[in-house]
Amino acid sequence: MIMTKAPFNYIGNKYRVINKIKEYFPQKIHTIVDLFCGGCDVTINTSAKIRYANDINFFVIEICKAFQNNTIDYLLYHIDETIKNWGLTKEDKEAYLKFRNYYNNTKNPLDLYVLICFSFNYQFRFNSSYEYNNPFGKSRSSFNEVMRKNLIEFKKRIDNVIFTDYDFVDFDYSVLKIGDFLYADPPYLISCGTYNDGKRGFRGWTQNDDYDLLSILKKLSERGVLFALSNVLEHKGETNDFLLRWIADNNYIVHYIDFNYNNCNYQSSNRKNNTTEVLITNY
Repeated sequence: MIMTKAPFNYIGNKYRVINKIKEYFPQKIHTIVDLFCGGCDVTINTSAKIRYANDINFFVIEICKAFQNNTIDYLLYHIDETIKNWGLTKEDKEAYLKFRNYYNNTKNPLDLYVLICFSFNYQFRFNSSYEYNNPFGKSRSSFNEVMRKNLIEFKKRIDNVIFTDYDFVDFDYSVLKIGDFLYADPPYLISCGTYNDGKRGFRGWTQNDDYDLLSILKKLSERGVLFALSNVLEHKGETNDFLLRWIADNNYIVHYIDFNYNNCNYQSSNRKNNTTEVLITNY
């Protein structure tokens, strides 16, 4: 299966390591839940009869639903016409700011996608009033040919995906039966990710969230559900001791993923310190 890149630049996306982590996925999957799907790189590159893509960031889920519910011809037409009508370019900051203000008053998911394409680092960033506030991506960001190609391929792979926007503690895990599979890629407690959830206010991932998630995974395992959890055991000299104890107490299997997060924060003075990314499985 040729890997497809989602048409987003979502923080923490797994596209660069999807081949590595998929080595440890079950060979045959009836139902998969991608619990923290983000830009959906794992969802679209995993074969299953039933696929759930869930993320509490309802902004990205609304965009994915809009992609799913419209033809590719319409999507490309809407994007191209919006860019032309608003005069969006890599250099015109004022056009970007006017369009950003328009989006914040209208909230069309497809317009949000266009807006993100011209924003700094293509990021999803909102204030506490749920207004998009990412700055202009001067000289760098645009809806380029690579993103166009990625969108076309993405559209081909999402027809049977069920998109949901639940907090992970509220997801309906009864959809998972014995032998089904859950993949979890939560924000990492000891690294640089943040959990901008769009519902409870923008907040960081906490120790209590780790407790809740690991408790859910253990209960699913006891029901015969397979899971794979992406996380980091060590980052910039700090270790996740609770996660290490949980792994040992339950005899889960740790697979080491060769990936470097040293550039996660370009201002960090500790960029040479190691990050140990792992995939934890119960099978």
